[in-house]
Amino acid sequence: MTADLLTGRWSRFLRPLGGGVAALLALAAPAAAQATQPARQVTFTKDVAPILQRSCVTCHRPGQSAPMSLMTYADARPWARAIKTRVAAREMPPWHIDRNVGIQKFKNDPSLSDDEIATIVGWVDAGAPAGNPADMPPPPQFADGSEWAIGKPDLVVRFPAYKVPPSGPDLFPNLLAPLDLTEDRYIKAIQTRPVSAASRRVVHHAITTMVPGDDAQKAGDGGTERDQFIVEYASGKAPELYPEDSGVLLKAGSQLRLGTHLHSVGEEITAEVEVGFLLHPKGHVPKYIRYSTHHGDPTQDPLDSLDIPAGETTRVDGYTLHTKPARIIAFQPHMHIRGKYQCMELIYPNNPSKMKREMISCAHWNYNWHLVYNYADDAAPLVPAGTIVHIISWHDNSAANRNNPDPKNWVGYGDRTIDDMGFAWVGWVDLTEAEYEQELAARKALQQKAKSTATTEQQQQQ
Repeated sequence: MTADLLTGRWSRFLRPLGGGVAALLALAAPAAAQATQPARQVTFTKDVAPILQRSCVTCHRPGQSAPMSLMTYADARPWARAIKTRVAAREMPPWHIDRNVGIQKFKNDPSLSDDEIATIVGWVDAGAPAGNPADMPPPPQFADGSEWAIGKPDLVVRFPAYKVPPSGPDLFPNLLAPLDLTEDRYIKAIQTRPVSAASRRVVHHAITTMVPGDDAQKAGDGGTERDQFIVEYASGKAPELYPEDSGVLLKAGSQLRLGTHLHSVGEEITAEVEVGFLLHPKGHVPKYIRYSTHHGDPTQDPLDSLDIPAGETTRVDGYTLHTKPARIIAFQPHMHIRGKYQCMELIYPNNPSKMKREMISCAHWNYNWHLVYNYADDAAPLVPAGTIVHIISWHDNSAANRNNPDPKNWVGYGDRTIDDMGFAWVGWVDLTEAEYEQELAARKALQQKAKSTATTEQQQQQ
């Protein structure tokens, strides 16, 4: 309703009140008219393209894992409705951390803010206008080797190809490849990836271990006692980024063994996997060793750890003790098709009679995206010796789970795709007691400074 209509409709009731009210309405009229003016039109070139460039085109560009490019307006326009649906549901870009629980600061977080989602939704609802070409930001430049999310690797190891038949049981071949290093080097970032889009369809997971050279003959049979874990890959997983001055040792003369889990998809596909490494300079020994292991397996024997009745949602709890002070640097949930939600809680040993508990992270689960959440350096949890990492997993074996192939069947722990698991890969570095106390004091000082700054800004605004 405009101000003119307002004054016309109500003028006969206002006249007895005198000219004061009329004057107030006259003053209100410009503001009311201004409020009815349409907001500036949201366009692709000015508003949407910057969002896509920040959070989407790393994958949504030619030659990458996504099914279509979003680099240009011509690329994106046919997909406008699909973009709106997936973005509004927070299905894209893939980032499943619960935004209402625990730590929210991560490295390389591609997720969209509420304002960015509203911008994309508004653009689509307005008919997805292109906008002024002059407003289009320059296309992002990807350096050589940019098909790797870690940048151009210092070392790439490709494993032998393996043919996966059109049908049959899941396959678990062990593949060997030489580690072409003439001297020991330390890893500072690592990425495993299927070589092609076809390979991505059949590779469920792959675990890379380092095998001493004199054990190479036995490695293809399933590994040896001296194997050293290097990295785990599962479908949709992003790279693992190590903290500053930390790493994992690669020994010259060794081989790498890839323990794979492959599954048929209705056509013969040749699966190939490669691992890219960013390495510390020759001769550099980092201050910290970066560890990554299962946390929260419910029992010592994983085969007895899951009991998921048909048609039900089940909670499973597992606990892992840290005997040394540590900085936790990464959280990666791991479940299969019936996975629903997972949390990581820390149980501190400060007071044995009443232990303090803190929920650090929770994440919704999507089987196609085994995401690793790398904590920002100033937010990575610091834990004292004796801390228990509590992993809580929920599995939905009901018909409400649209990915459930058979809600009438009981499910237990197993390596097959139709089986399930319930643990998290947790990355961390050990600290000495002195390092822990020093980092804890620095973190508290930083938090106090931020709190003081926020209080000052609030007072200035009052």
